[in-house]
Amino acid sequence: MSSTGRDAAENQGGHGSFGEEITVIRPSWLKRTISGTTVGNMTEWYDFGIFAFLVPTISQVFFPRGSSGSLIATFAIFAASFVVRPLGGLFFGPLGDRIGRRRVLAITIITMAIGTFAIGLIPSYASIGIWSAVLLLLARLVQGFSTGGEYAGAMTYLGEHAPDTRRGFLASWLEFGTLSGYVLGAGVATAITAVVSQQTLLSWGWRIPFLIAAPLGLIGLYVRLRLEETPAYQQHAQDRGDEQQTLGEQFRDTVVRPWVPLLICMGLVLAHNVTNYTLTQYLPTYLSEEIRLPYSPALLIVLAVMVILAGLVTLGGRLSDRVGRNPILYVGCGLLLLLSVPAFLLMAHGGYVLVFLGTLLLGLTLLCFNSTLPGTLPALFPIGVRYGSLAIGYNVSVSVFGGTTPLIASSLVAATGSKLMPAIPLLAAGVIGAISVYYLREKAGKPMPGSSPSAASRTEARQLAKDQSDKKHE
Repeated sequence: MSSTGRDAAENQGGHGSFGEEITVIRPSWLKRTISGTTVGNMTEWYDFGIFAFLVPTISQVFFPRGSSGSLIATFAIFAASFVVRPLGGLFFGPLGDRIGRRRVLAITIITMAIGTFAIGLIPSYASIGIWSAVLLLLARLVQGFSTGGEYAGAMTYLGEHAPDTRRGFLASWLEFGTLSGYVLGAGVATAITAVVSQQTLLSWGWRIPFLIAAPLGLIGLYVRLRLEETPAYQQHAQDRGDEQQTLGEQFRDTVVRPWVPLLICMGLVLAHNVTNYTLTQYLPTYLSEEIRLPYSPALLIVLAVMVILAGLVTLGGRLSDRVGRNPILYVGCGLLLLLSVPAFLLMAHGGYVLVFLGTLLLGLTLLCFNSTLPGTLPALFPIGVRYGSLAIGYNVSVSVFGGTTPLIASSLVAATGSKLMPAIPLLAAGVIGAISVYYLREKAGKPMPGSSPSAASRTEARQLAKDQSDKKHE
């Protein structure tokens, strides 16, 4: 392709072909992709996470006050939203492989906003009795269904846009959006609980964080609609033409054939999300109910750690491009085995400093996973089934293991009376994660399966083309 031809291609779609085989990613287009995916992911995870930050309040609003089981019942509703995540992945993932990543990501973000906004409108237990909890459950199921297609799709979309040598760094911005959404949710929850009285909070103050989902969802939808489809998917769609698969053929290609990558994906996701949901969803309640810290300071401690992680996560992604994904993942699994018990020992001693240090230890462990996995998981699967296989594997693992983490942890503490029990799921996650990394082939710097090599500049593309030519002549 001539230089003029390459320029034309870049002006039309933000990407150009070098030597007919190497895709050159235009930096300005890549920035729009990163910002659009990050902002959309931030609004999505604000919506999903705000529930956990208000669990003590929600348990009093939707269940009889003073009930000994209200807290566990609230965590059960939190966990129930994960039950439908595999269904969301089964629906949205293959749909994204058929009609494109961008369209599905626009659907998921508005669906999540509707579910979150609906929670803010549900009458309390005092008004309609048990039906309030039923409606809360239905709204959480809508959220879970949406999330089943969101995160895997965002990873796929950003991974397919990124140059091979920078995929770890660029994909880690997705987790910057996730952490920012959690920080925003924790910040709003902290502000509401600190500013209004307890009576006002239980009356109507708790609704405000959920009602904010409507404008956030519209912003996220606007950003998503301005994005372009990934060049890899566009090429795949052209090559596929009008060819259609039966449901049986699609299930075979999406689930049966890539069963080894699916198991690796599920093991890595287990390690990541048991750590993630312990820190972001369970700890605020744990620190309040078990360590007896006031709830607002407990939220602020978790919020401070998430701000630190947000500042470091892209540095971890950049490091994974240099040293590889596997070494960093091994470190994360090792830290789970070494630091989980000490972290909860520090928190069990009480006091703001020790609690912060214990929380920070868990945060640094999580950093090894959330800085690295967004660039790792999409590269496990070929392009024709990437969205579907990733969405199913990711969400089955999150549903069975991640979403139940707060429920399991709180139940273990209630059954044993030991404040160290939440470390047990983390230790198990470390073992399973290490086994998964052992079977993981290094993905850093390599093209995604079914995609042509991609470069960040023409200079890099020329060097890559030269390297390919030298290998052919060896």
